[in-house]
Amino acid sequence: MISAEIKRRIRSIVGEENALDGAVDRFGYSYDSSFLPLSQEYRPDLVVRPSTTAEVAEVMAIANEQEIPVTPRGSASGRTGGSVPLQGGISLSLDRMTRILELDEENMMVTCEPGIRTFDLYNHCAARGLFFPPDPGSWKYSTIGGNVAENAGGMRAVKYGVTVDYVMGLDVVLADGTVLKTGGKALKNVTGYDLKALFTGSEGTLGIITSVLLKLLPMPKRRGTIQILFASLDAGCATVHRILSEGVVPAAAEIMDRLCLNALSRQGELSFPEEAQASLVIEIDGDDEAALAAQAGRIEALARACGSIAFRVAQSERESDELWAVRRKLSSAVSALAPHRLSEDISVPRAAFPEVVRRIKAISVASGFPIAVFGHAGDGNIHPSVLCDLNRPGESERVHQAIDEIFAAALAVGGTLSGEHRIGVTKRPYIIQALGEAGVKTLMAVKRSLDPKGILNPGKIW
Repeated sequence: MISAEIKRRIRSIVGEENALDGAVDRFGYSYDSSFLPLSQEYRPDLVVRPSTTAEVAEVMAIANEQEIPVTPRGSASGRTGGSVPLQGGISLSLDRMTRILELDEENMMVTCEPGIRTFDLYNHCAARGLFFPPDPGSWKYSTIGGNVAENAGGMRAVKYGVTVDYVMGLDVVLADGTVLKTGGKALKNVTGYDLKALFTGSEGTLGIITSVLLKLLPMPKRRGTIQILFASLDAGCATVHRILSEGVVPAAAEIMDRLCLNALSRQGELSFPEEAQASLVIEIDGDDEAALAAQAGRIEALARACGSIAFRVAQSERESDELWAVRRKLSSAVSALAPHRLSEDISVPRAAFPEVVRRIKAISVASGFPIAVFGHAGDGNIHPSVLCDLNRPGESERVHQAIDEIFAAALAVGGTLSGEHRIGVTKRPYIIQALGEAGVKTLMAVKRSLDPKGILNPGKIW
């Protein structure tokens, strides 16, 4: 519990209206977009909404002094329980810190606060001909601070990489309230350890990110979208492998199995022929229409060689936007197929993508659970979704056994537990299996060094 005196001190920093302890407010900050069950135990004692780095620093100094757990929070779009306050304490919401502090067009960089939405930052830069590529599926409501904390990826990762590839500098408030400034606008900087990379993907367990300096690219001059249908999921996987092997690097390459196509059809988004068992949606970009036409021609030839049954090039920007809007709605469409859905996020080497998909489908058959398979085929990041009804006796245990087998399949082919959703709460049991004893010991030493009292997002990862 947080005493009335400590609440008074915090309210004097952030304002009365930005330190909330009502029952409804506390409930609203007790869950995220993961599949953790709602629990009274996860409700914070106090919701704090600072507006500046200085306010965050003062709040953290008090929390450190009083040993109060602090759970940072953006828009709570995370899938692994990262912003759920497992030990109560303070839910530190950064949703008021939404300013773009500088757009440096000459150096092609932007500095922003952590609460700005990814979509808004993208549009602000795009209006000036600059491109911020990372585009998680939740980009219309995910925040930049959350993207950095999770090292979010997205559909364009196959060509443009993930968030860490664009982080040039960070302002971070450490557990004791110290403000750390790391990185900068110099493109080459090997002075000391790469602290900005350390904090990127740290899930709020090492510090609170309060400002982000991001590298930008010139906006691609032309873009095109292709939809390809296949009579088998194997053929779709093989096509992605062939495309990349032939040196064609699309901006995005998204695969969906028949369950996903059924889900979209039920939502009235698109209709698919009965013989279609898989779909690829591919984005290409280039300097002019001729470059796009050349890429599309090569992709069509490779897809036909792998057994495609339909090939469609979007004929307008609107048609292209509609195809991608459907892909972004896919997660909710799949969720509507069953009372419950447990969605995972494994990542494997590109060459192992077809094999791990086959293994997942075998797990589906053996377990009796429908498992929808979709994801970023171009970079080996798969989102298997186990469809179930957790209200049935014994269902939960059987589902988690299937998920255990999915993780084992990923690790067996040289993959890992997460490509972009991180570890959070839901993947903690598997961390030693993935990293080994030495890896966990080393990372725990970093955690203890930066957060000796263990107040930063306790219960996550470890």
